[in-house]
Amino acid sequence: MSSDPWGRVDDAGTVYVRTADGEKVVGSWQAGSPDEALAYFKRKYDGLVVETDLLERRVKTTDLSAKDATTAIEHLREQVDAHHAVGDLEALRARLDTLAGKVETRREERKARKAQQSEEARHAKEELVAEAERLADSDQWRAAGERLRALVDTWKGLPRLDRKSDDELWHRFSHARSAFSKRRKAHFAQLDAQREEARQRKEKLVTEAEALSGSRDWGPTAAKYRDLMQDWKAAGRAQREHEDDLWARFRGAQDVFFQARAEVFAERDTEQRENLSRKEELAAEAEKLLPVTDLKAARGAFRGINERWDAIGHVPRDARPRVEGRMHAVERAIQEAEEAEWRRTNPEARARAAGLTGQLQDAVDKLHAQLEKARAAGNTAKAAKLERELEGRQALLDQAQKGLQEFGG
Repeated sequence: MSSDPWGRVDDAGTVYVRTADGEKVVGSWQAGSPDEALAYFKRKYDGLVVETDLLERRVKTTDLSAKDATTAIEHLREQVDAHHAVGDLEALRARLDTLAGKVETRREERKARKAQQSEEARHAKEELVAEAERLADSDQWRAAGERLRALVDTWKGLPRLDRKSDDELWHRFSHARSAFSKRRKAHFAQLDAQREEARQRKEKLVTEAEALSGSRDWGPTAAKYRDLMQDWKAAGRAQREHEDDLWARFRGAQDVFFQARAEVFAERDTEQRENLSRKEELAAEAEKLLPVTDLKAARGAFRGINERWDAIGHVPRDARPRVEGRMHAVERAIQEAEEAEWRRTNPEARARAAGLTGQLQDAVDKLHAQLEKARAAGNTAKAAKLERELEGRQALLDQAQKGLQEFGG
């Protein structure tokens, strides 16, 4: 018989292993010595230990699933429970129990983590749905469209929920995208219709503009072009492939007209500047008639200058008030001289002036006599009153005599 701390072999060749519950039969050995039998079953035990070591490391260092780990543990446990090895089976069983506890803990942790991830995914998808539903009413077509595409990519990267919840959220998400796409399609269809209408309106405006390009009716045609430009702005934009070409034709027609007008106006401006130079010379000639000393000669000379003035034609608008003002000043001076001459030679006015002067002279003479009499009588109060009255009448007389002198009287 051969023995070991963990097992023995009896004389019949039966191999036993020692356990807490007593000896258990491992097997029968007839092929060799008892020591060889113990060595063989101890090697089987060592094999179980190696497998247990490996499984512990896999559980610790890899992402081995709880299901696979449990299957492996149960497989080892069956071998330990079968008592087909010689060694500390209780210690090995304890290690497997401990490992099973760790696997179960990992299972619960993974379950909790998966539940948390599922809840986070639910929350994330609900936020995606809410944002998509807000974007469904947006008129920011480009930005909203790009954002919805980004939301789809985000959705694809999230874990799936339970089928019912995931399908319900996806239905809302998909419906929001479809609603936005439908609104966008309708918007651009309407926009295309508006642009086609704008193209047709602008075609007509271009035709009108081209028909006017040869006009020489400068003022009314320029005003018509301004109206056409307002109509162009109000028409809106045509399709991109038509807008630039229509604008080039419209602008080109205007350029033809305004270039021709500019050439005519440039020629007219040159003529008007020459007219201005000639009128400035005439104004200087007219100013030499001042001051008026010979009314008849001045009147005749000014009439001749004015006839030449009228024959010259227009001057630049901005210079017109200045040069015409010079001529008007000479004309007013001659008119004032004529009025003064008329007043001086008017018989009725002279007679009235002479009569007034005579009346004032009589009143002054009478007041002189009264003043002398009052002084002689020593009546100083009356004399003072008469002196003041005489002073006023004398001033009026002086003015009347001066006016009478203007009549040559």
